[in-house]
Amino acid sequence: METANGNPSSASAAPAAPAQQNGHREDPGGFKLKFCTVCASNQNRSMEGHLRLALANYPVISFGTGSLVRLPGPTITQPNVYKFNETSYDSIYRELEAKDPRLYRANGLLNMLGRNRNIKWGPERWQDWQVGMPRVKKETDKGFEGMEGGVADIVITCEERCWDAVVDDLLNRGSPLNRAVHVINIDIKDNHEEASVGGRAMVDLADSLNNVAKEEREKVGAAAFDSGSGAGRASFDERVPEVIGEWQERWPNLPATWTLAWF
Repeated sequence: METANGNPSSASAAPAAPAQQNGHREDPGGFKLKFCTVCASNQNRSMEGHLRLALANYPVISFGTGSLVRLPGPTITQPNVYKFNETSYDSIYRELEAKDPRLYRANGLLNMLGRNRNIKWGPERWQDWQVGMPRVKKETDKGFEGMEGGVADIVITCEERCWDAVVDDLLNRGSPLNRAVHVINIDIKDNHEEASVGGRAMVDLADSLNNVAKEEREKVGAAAFDSGSGAGRASFDERVPEVIGEWQERWPNLPATWTLAWF
């Protein structure tokens, strides 16, 4: 694992909660970290992670960092292009189905969009996210419970350019909330098979991080930890690289990069 804030060392953590085969599992209740998944177009990798984390009962939202939503078209020079925040997954599905159902069913786009429209309304752009603003009219999104306040504890990106875009954007925002956020990149190839593997890996990482968060929250007190202040989260923040290092040993084919940033 590469880190931007020091070298990870080994540390033991509580075992991850067992997941059922279909991804659903019983909600054990108690404290849960809030997650955000990010890829370029908020279509494949971030949405697979969004779904997996929601099925594992974590609060989660997702975004893309591109200027526009781009999906494969009939040729490499003819992509299908859409606007973030203005185009629903259902409308994209219906448009592609009308254009060439055989092509877009064969390349997996219709299946992906069918999944996405059951998770939330449409692709959202990271740079347009008003952090800390209530997520109004998002109640039907999977993973909404716990994300009402519009703040995440952990941001997971799916490729280096998205990690760079997120970190640069956070620096440009100037930390108005003075709230720490861990930005972790997991390098996932942009295809349906690798996205599925990446989604499982995200849940494994989320479980490990959440176990450590619960331990540190119990030590410092719920009020201090839940405030998100530097002092309240310091002991957890210090353990995050260790957790990622152990996770990387379990997922050696998914290179990870980490930094601590601020909302």
